[in-house]
Amino acid sequence: MRRVAKGNFGYIEYNRKFAAVRTVIALAICLIIFFTGLIIYKSNKSAFSIIAAIGCLPTGLSAVNLVMYLRAHPCSKKAYDIIEAHRNGLLIRYDLEMTSYDENYDIAAATVLDKNVVCYTEDNTLDTVNCEKHIKNQISQSGYSNYTVKVFKDINAFCSRLDQLEQIRVTKKIDPQAIEDAWVPGTVETCALVLLSISL
Repeated sequence: MRRVAKGNFGYIEYNRKFAAVRTVIALAICLIIFFTGLIIYKSNKSAFSIIAAIGCLPTGLSAVNLVMYLRAHPCSKKAYDIIEAHRNGLLIRYDLEMTSYDENYDIAAATVLDKNVVCYTEDNTLDTVNCEKHIKNQISQSGYSNYTVKVFKDINAFCSRLDQLEQIRVTKKIDPQAIEDAWVPGTVETCALVLLSISL
């Protein structure tokens, strides 16, 4: 199972599998320890039971993590192929599951260029206005207060916007990947990195 970095297509699917395997292994270890103590001492009142109980804490956390990834909605392969055909020199992040106190926002793809944050969702029930407000609020906390945020439900409209941004990128000679590569850890994150930071 090859690791998929956050923001790349397939990230949510990879983490579903990884979390499932990790949870099963952790649970199996806890059960083995518990039953080993039960077989040896013929009682659940032993150090083995305590160790098994303590082991349930990371197992539980792993299970919660698994549930979160199972509830997340990854970008479909069909949408990915369409978007990639319009990508050109833009930096596009995929599988961004953003959470707030009130609701979750399934962002299949997103890009940042020249004070524009443009996103696409495959969730027809998503409240795009609230999602845009949430993203604006989150990026403004890192100093990106003058950015325009737009969330599309129509993939054709999203791709048309990508084509427009590509023209801006070429005209202004912007290299989004170079901007990300130039970021120094410990300094203010780029806007694209903030989107990753606020996602699952």
